[in-house]
Amino acid sequence: MTIRHTNSLGARAFRSFAGALTAVALVAAAPAVAVAQVKTPAPPPVAGAKPAVVQRIKVHSTAVEGNLEGESADRDVFVVLPPSYAANPKRRYPVVYALHGYFIGAEQWIGEIHVPQTIEGAFAKGAQEMIVVLPDSKTIHNGSMYSSSRTTGDFETFIAKDLVAYIDKHYRTLPVRESRGLVGHSMGGYGASRIGMRHADVFGALYMMSPCCLSPRDAGPSNAEAAEALAQVKTLEDTKKLPWGLRAQLATAAAWSPNPTKPPLFLDLPVENGVARPDVLAKWAANAPLAFVDQYVSALSRYKAIAIDVGDRDGLKEDAGKLHAALDRYGIRNSFEIYPGDHTSGVPFRLQDHVLPFFSQNLKGQ
Repeated sequence: MTIRHTNSLGARAFRSFAGALTAVALVAAAPAVAVAQVKTPAPPPVAGAKPAVVQRIKVHSTAVEGNLEGESADRDVFVVLPPSYAANPKRRYPVVYALHGYFIGAEQWIGEIHVPQTIEGAFAKGAQEMIVVLPDSKTIHNGSMYSSSRTTGDFETFIAKDLVAYIDKHYRTLPVRESRGLVGHSMGGYGASRIGMRHADVFGALYMMSPCCLSPRDAGPSNAEAAEALAQVKTLEDTKKLPWGLRAQLATAAAWSPNPTKPPLFLDLPVENGVARPDVLAKWAANAPLAFVDQYVSALSRYKAIAIDVGDRDGLKEDAGKLHAALDRYGIRNSFEIYPGDHTSGVPFRLQDHVLPFFSQNLKGQ
């Protein structure tokens, strides 16, 4: 276990993304989080970096079929093949699966983290070459939470089973858990924590970047404006007119409190007619990694390495530290780093200089 705290400035007056996703009131801090999904600075190009190849493919997921929202079971996936892939037809490679955050899809994600430049830069700096896979899990409410739901579809199984099987079949991978890594940022960090705990038989190393939604949340204050806006929703298309915060609430509810008997949204919110619903809150709490981490100690102990990082000006810092502390209590190998930055400011640099080198060191190559 290692901890590195670098120039920590402490938490700012900034509502956490986890709170934004799970609060039931209209979220005052939502614009601050939404603004975070903008252009980010790229690291300087690395001299001598060789070009990688980016392929955009469709992967059909039986796990997503038949969902009540009508989400497509044919998912966009970006596959980044390392520079030596074409010239070495007998070589097989480790694979890293990288999960995007809420509000953006895979295409926006690769722009935000400056793919392929950052991946090429990592290889040029000495990281072993690997295949990097970036699947799209955006839904009508802007995020699947990488969870299993009759309403959205089973995106957890899409990532852990359907996608892995497809990549192993169609690319020259090393098809063993010791050669597969899982990383995600924000909602993707939540996905990495959730899927990582539940599918340690699939992945061998795990990296969570600014993971959201780790803690159980209460219902928050009732909000008449939010209730009225939701009352005007008659179709799924109507939800696209809602404020960012309410759409985030619907994404959470669709993933964690689905209700197949309640069209058009097929979900239950934790506040109904101004009254909190403990049954729905219990379902949401059951999906919080800090609530279920104790159930997966044996699984987490199988990982060769686990890493968590977060910016010192990110409202998610406290929960990330709690997850690190929980792993430490059980003696599970993990590293935790607080670096100078907010929710997205350092992510491209982190990917190039920390995430891919981490997997280079901890995934088995050929």
